[in-house]
Amino acid sequence: MWLSRNRILDTRILHQLMEDSNRVSLVKTLLNESNGVLRNYHLGGAPSQDIVTAHAWFVDQVIKAIWEHHAPSAEKGRSVALIAVGGYGRSELHPGSDIDLLVLFQKAPTKTQRQNTESLIRTLWDVGLTIGHSVRTLRDCTSQSRNDVTVMTNLLESRVLAGDAELLSQLKLQTGIDLMWPAAKYLEAKIEEQSARHLRYDDTAYNLEPQIKEGPGGLRDLQTIGWVAHRVLSQQGLRYLISYNYLTEHEYRDLIRGRNFLWKIRTALHFASGRAEDRLLFDYQREIAQQFGYKDTTTLAVEKLMKRYYRTAGEIRLLNTTVLQQLQAVTKPKPKGRKNRAVDLNRRFYMKNAVIEIRNPNVFQTSPFALLEVFLLLQQHPDLKGIGVDTIRSIRKNLFRIDAGFRQDLRCRSLFMEILKAPLGQTRALRQMNAYGILGAYIPQFGRIIGQMQHDLFHVYTVDAHLLFVVRNLRRLEMPEHDAEYPAESQLMRTIFKRHRLFIAALFHDISKGQGGDHSKLGESETYRFCRKHSMSDYDCHFVSWLVRHHLTMSWIAQREDTSDVGVIDDFARLVGDQEHLDNLYLLTVADIRGTSPHVWNEWKAKLLSDLYDLTTQALRRDVGSPLLASERIEDLKNESLIYLNDASIKQEMAESVWSVMEDEYFLRNSPSAIAWHTRLLASTSIASLPIVDTISNSKSGTTEVFVCAPDSEHLLCNVTAGFDRENLNIVDARVHRTFSGLVVMTFVVLNVGRNKPTKSSLNSTKKSLRAQIIDPKPGKDPQRTRLSRSLLNFPIDTKVTFPKPKDQNKTIMVITAQDRPGLLHQVAKAFIECKTHLVGAKISTFGERAEDIFYITDRDGQPINNSKERMKLAKTVCAALPS
Repeated sequence: MWLSRNRILDTRILHQLMEDSNRVSLVKTLLNESNGVLRNYHLGGAPSQDIVTAHAWFVDQVIKAIWEHHAPSAEKGRSVALIAVGGYGRSELHPGSDIDLLVLFQKAPTKTQRQNTESLIRTLWDVGLTIGHSVRTLRDCTSQSRNDVTVMTNLLESRVLAGDAELLSQLKLQTGIDLMWPAAKYLEAKIEEQSARHLRYDDTAYNLEPQIKEGPGGLRDLQTIGWVAHRVLSQQGLRYLISYNYLTEHEYRDLIRGRNFLWKIRTALHFASGRAEDRLLFDYQREIAQQFGYKDTTTLAVEKLMKRYYRTAGEIRLLNTTVLQQLQAVTKPKPKGRKNRAVDLNRRFYMKNAVIEIRNPNVFQTSPFALLEVFLLLQQHPDLKGIGVDTIRSIRKNLFRIDAGFRQDLRCRSLFMEILKAPLGQTRALRQMNAYGILGAYIPQFGRIIGQMQHDLFHVYTVDAHLLFVVRNLRRLEMPEHDAEYPAESQLMRTIFKRHRLFIAALFHDISKGQGGDHSKLGESETYRFCRKHSMSDYDCHFVSWLVRHHLTMSWIAQREDTSDVGVIDDFARLVGDQEHLDNLYLLTVADIRGTSPHVWNEWKAKLLSDLYDLTTQALRRDVGSPLLASERIEDLKNESLIYLNDASIKQEMAESVWSVMEDEYFLRNSPSAIAWHTRLLASTSIASLPIVDTISNSKSGTTEVFVCAPDSEHLLCNVTAGFDRENLNIVDARVHRTFSGLVVMTFVVLNVGRNKPTKSSLNSTKKSLRAQIIDPKPGKDPQRTRLSRSLLNFPIDTKVTFPKPKDQNKTIMVITAQDRPGLLHQVAKAFIECKTHLVGAKISTFGERAEDIFYITDRDGQPINNSKERMKLAKTVCAALPS
């Protein structure tokens, strides 16, 4: 669509309106109309570069017109200029972007000039322009530019809108490269700034809600190329990089094509959100995909949009690295006394300026295996900062050589295995192999999942990025400098035999996602074939493929099954078979969960997994085929509890009196320390003092355990959970035991708010409010009025209730899958009242937007609920309590 600037803004009408006494209101209306015309052009398919430059143009006209009426008049020796800086200075302005202005005075402004400047800025705001402004003198700008690289950068692309143009010329001279920020210093400052910015986004472009401006591979990376080139080469515009041989014509076209695509997304985001929104949020992804003409097929339209985004961001990041590396080489001070000599690494590669380079341009043509060898050399020489530009270009040019014959070549297979077996550098090597296209070409299954979304809130990265994060997490456990993060796991990782098997499992565990069917089973087959092709022993092939097949099993059992049940532990111990399988599966599970999102892993999940690991280790040592009798286990638990009680001056007779009213199930489902804690409270409290509420905070697990004892009643569970709901406490585990004396003993585990241990005052407040809630119950929150977060609203989950076959025939298992929301357990407790159901225990698990909760229940007589009609009624009641 051809874009007519006169249709966007008629400058004659603008100047006429400026003469009207009601000019502010009239110009504001005109601006809104102009933005509407621009939006229609965008929706009609106008090129993004036309939208961005046209917007800057019509804002120019408005600002200049207002300047004519409100300009700070030049006084003797105090001339003034209005200057566009930043992106607006480049004549690039997106619909919601700030309009950055500098009011530049030759000397400190007079009172009248200050008043006129304030009037100017106020009027610009009043007509609806979002202004970011600064008022400075030449001396101010020079001083701040010298001290702040951001100020210096802003001035690089400045242009005069109105006033004395000579002022900007003076400023350019005073901030010239010969006076401040020489090329090498400026370049290093921008590289450091960029590295810090990338780390804020986990150093990956493959986030599911990417920041298209500041994130890796975003517009800021592209702008950094322009800024550095401008400072180093004294040339503005990316095309000059071709003439200096820093970009090829093809690379330049890729860069501009990528910029235009990101501009198009950013323009669409600003129009859709009505603000300067630079995150490609789930809220807008479907709408923008539709605008861009993507259609749902076997692949969703939104996935097609995001795949192109990831490919674009990866390309921009690669070209950013290419240009900055070359500019570093030319600005780096020459070593004194001797030349920076090249050091041969082998017949194909040499090292110079801390990067690896090919010895001749035909290396990959004559020796295709060198496409893998270069990454092994990178591992073997940690002092190397990266791969040289010419080598990167040659790698990409020769990617077609990685074909079926290449993958069958014994030398290539051996090199890839050497990379995995190397003592260090796997994360760096694999990430660079992915960035340059090698990994997806060598492992076609991996190539299929590059840029593949996992459309949920549990996984915040694409599948390929997630797999590489899992490898990184395993490597991090090996590094002594990170021992303090996970001491036990780090120690265990160093004992792993043939650790490359674990890296292969990490690289393959989700590789079959998106193929339909169970990705664990499909991945098991893919992994086995890969291992066989790479000459691994039959045992190792089955070992690695077993890890892939069961990579979700340990997490499932730890978070959703009752691990106090010895049967659960023994079944899992039989599945793993030996300590080696358990150790590897445990480490893979920890690394996997930590690699899904920075927010999914917490101390509670860590405790659940480590407890399962410890219990399974004990089961393997005592021989799974010879389990202890329940009576023997109960006796052992009581004896261990007495050891804890000795310190509390609780005599054995008092303890046994408390225990005499407890069912065997109570002892089997609680630890000795918990039994001792409960016993101490019950032995020292009279019936008149009920209910009992007590808390213990565990900083290691990031949780607080809450103990409740009260007379049994139909509404007790509902009232207690309403109290947690009112206190905004997130329950992750619940256990309910009824005694022979008519009391109910409950324990709840709640997540601590934030990472800090609750204070004594806050714990006392929680105990007081929960006790008051039991005595004088108040209703919990209304789920219909609970406002779900923006993210949750984008992933609606239908409530489903199922009744899987239990291992323990004395209880019924009910599984609820529903939208995660506050007070979920309270709503379920109300459904239990209606259906005359007793809760025995619960495991509350959240996976992004989805809650998957396990409830162990009986009828009021303590019998399992086997009647299909009763189950159907319960399911319907729960679904009604938890509307989608």
